[in-house]
Amino acid sequence: MLMTPIGVPVPAKPAMRPHYDLVVIGSGPSGRRGAVQAAKLGKSVLVVEKGRRVGGVSVHTGTIPSKTMRETVLNLSGWRERGFYGRSYRVKQDISAADLMGRLHKTLSYEVEVLEHQFHRNGVQWAHGMARFVDPHTIEIVADDGDCRRVKADRVLLACGTKPFRPDYVPFDGSIVLDGDEILDIERLPRSLTVIGAGVIGVEYATIFSALDVAVTLIEPRETFLDFIDKELMEEFVHELRDRNVGLQLGSAVKEIAVANGRARCRLENGRSVVSDMLLFAAGRVGAVQGLDLENAGLTADHRGRLSVDGQTMQTTQPHIYATGDLIGFPSLASTSMEQGRLATLHAFGHQPPSPPEFFPYGIYSVPEISVVGMSEEEVQRRGIAYETGIARFRETSRGHIMGLENGMMKMLFSIKSRRLLGVHIIGEGATELIHIGHAVLNLKGTIDYFLQNTFNYPTLAEAYKIAGLDAWNKLQAAVPLKVSN
Repeated sequence: MLMTPIGVPVPAKPAMRPHYDLVVIGSGPSGRRGAVQAAKLGKSVLVVEKGRRVGGVSVHTGTIPSKTMRETVLNLSGWRERGFYGRSYRVKQDISAADLMGRLHKTLSYEVEVLEHQFHRNGVQWAHGMARFVDPHTIEIVADDGDCRRVKADRVLLACGTKPFRPDYVPFDGSIVLDGDEILDIERLPRSLTVIGAGVIGVEYATIFSALDVAVTLIEPRETFLDFIDKELMEEFVHELRDRNVGLQLGSAVKEIAVANGRARCRLENGRSVVSDMLLFAAGRVGAVQGLDLENAGLTADHRGRLSVDGQTMQTTQPHIYATGDLIGFPSLASTSMEQGRLATLHAFGHQPPSPPEFFPYGIYSVPEISVVGMSEEEVQRRGIAYETGIARFRETSRGHIMGLENGMMKMLFSIKSRRLLGVHIIGEGATELIHIGHAVLNLKGTIDYFLQNTFNYPTLAEAYKIAGLDAWNKLQAAVPLKVSN
């Protein structure tokens, strides 16, 4: 019998009803948040999940497993202690794929149990199977054993997420050439790795394996990557990658990928070739809408399998059908997807959802972490806002000394006219945690005075806010024209 995380048996699932107030297709962050919100409003809810267990991409192949792998790598490799003990320092000398998978499976099992318990506690039913539209209000669910059921839904929430883009010219084999899902099931650690695609997923895995001292080459057809990140932060990030001997092949597309003698060979249009033990193709994801028969519901996905929605309500062109999460594209974050699911359900059942805050934090769990909120310096310049910046290096903080940090920085931007905070950009240890202080001040329309007048725990990395604030204040004094006395 399945037990909850607190040791309570979970009763058998109740029989499926013929009709529901809400049917949710997909149990990832937006689907589960939307389902629970509807249940709390007293609605009957059914979640349909094609995987054997609930959780969706986020729990099984995306957010949780990749971040668990990252944490395992940083712990076992002794990465965080190398500032004190040198680059040769290791907590475990011979790290294997089994070491990474052990912690991964424990974490995922716990996440699934928590979610199943949450569904049970709130009266949310869920069914395993593939869902397809028969008509705009009728959904057919086909289980692995061929059992087929149909249910009626007053409203539908599409939260089926995405899957890796797998072009025909890439010889995927699940062992040497892998996609972003398969990389989590490797049976051996490569000595060298080629990563194609310098988006968030590609960069995260490239740096995670680099921390294991795997020789990594990152290939991106564009001249730049992660263009939504502040340019100065990216210069810092690229410098650190090159310092770790991560090969960057930018500005040339892939011409051919082949497997020979147990290794992957990648030829670029500029004539160069990269040979490695393993190749990760991480150049994009597409909406997992295949088999949904969207046309029967009057919906059409774009060439990337994405659906268009109203940005405020999450409604598709069919008013009773909502879509959320990765299925609707940027920002494709678990955090924003959860909120989209909740807001969609509130609107679906006649509750006016609050307007979302102007800014949300964006986190990249690379090594080192990157997290940003608000406007970048380039965006401030495009808008013609007079501004100043404040910089703090983590090595300037006492906590940074204690932790042995050699790198890491915080950059803040302030309006000269209003003194308001415009953006916060962090690279380094704990960036995705630290960003929330700036996030709160930004959405509360705070000014530089908050950072000058308030006390931060000492020693902490958060002290960087005070250092960067004082740095910006000094510059602001010079930017304000002096009054000339007669």
